[in-house]
Amino acid sequence: VQLQASGGGLVQAGGSLRLSCTASGSISSINLMGWYRQAPGKERELVAFMSNGGSTNYADSVKGRFTISRDNAENTVNLQMNSLEPEDTAVYYCKFKNIPGYEYWGQGTQVTVSS
Repeated sequence: VQLQASGGGLVQAGGSLRLSCTASGSISSINLMGWYRQAPGKERELVAFMSNGGSTNYADSVKGRFTISRDNAENTVNLQMNSLEPEDTAVYYCKFKNIPGYEYWGQGTQVTVSS
């Protein structure tokens, strides 16, 4: 099973991007789908996640600007990013976690926001 992330790119401050992540292969009992990011010289941090029941959690720095959504039938999670800031520049990784606790990570997609 692999997670394939897409949608990254270069955008000016104030712009928008939409990231998507889809699992190839079957993953049973997915509970959490989420996004993390890692900027150069910094640790990987949580951006947002959504539970199977629809509950969401966002990092304070992205609240009101980013929206996470998921399609359980397609094993896909999306991240709509609006009002992007240079501080959002990072490699974005998707992660799925199933009920037994196994984690699957995507390969990362670069997001660069120019000022």
